[in-house]
Amino acid sequence: MFDIKTDTRKMPIEHHFNPYEMNGGTIVGVAGEDFAVIASDTRLSEGYSILSRENPHLYHVQPHTVMGSVGFHGDSLTFNKTLQIRLRMYEYENNKKCSTPAVAQLISTMLYSRRFFPYYVNTIVAGINNEGQGCIYSYDPVGSYEREVYRAGGSSSALIQPLLDSQLGLKNQGSFELSRSYTVKMSRENVVALVKDVFTAAAERDIYTGDAVFINIITKDGVFTEHFKLRRD
Repeated sequence: MFDIKTDTRKMPIEHHFNPYEMNGGTIVGVAGEDFAVIASDTRLSEGYSILSRENPHLYHVQPHTVMGSVGFHGDSLTFNKTLQIRLRMYEYENNKKCSTPAVAQLISTMLYSRRFFPYYVNTIVAGINNEGQGCIYSYDPVGSYEREVYRAGGSSSALIQPLLDSQLGLKNQGSFELSRSYTVKMSRENVVALVKDVFTAAAERDIYTGDAVFINIITKDGVFTEHFKLRRD
């Protein structure tokens, strides 16, 4: 007589394979009239373990373009390497650097080409467009993207995005009007101060965000970096 408690010969065996891992991290991008700001924390985690405290999630892909990528760190590295190859091919074929809008379209195409086994990443691109304006593009893992004024991504996005909506979008404040511009009216210094504030707040509530923030300020003159300490516990 078959006893399910002792005889497991006929019981199904489940084989489980998960190629992905969530390594935490948060990125924030803001587009200004003649600048763009993109920032990320430096913590790299796996579960409740901190793998690195000095790992910014930003990649300087062109002279006026920076990509932020969080999620599965292995996919972020692989995607960045593949993107660099494609950008070098573009430069050799066209004898010029790729513009920020062109980089944004290329990233969308690359993500979509892997839609059946997608890169497990949350991506934001920041830079200066051909008109000299700051521009921000946000993506889902399979390549759908749009140009935005500001965007938060990663493990603290649900905490930071409402704060950006309030302080930059002026939503739910009575005087809100639908903006037809893709840039904020705030000065560069105030945007950087706000980015520091939102990361400080997120680090208090999210264990996957912390240690420090790297802020890249992109202008027509290039990319400038600021470093800001966060809590380390």
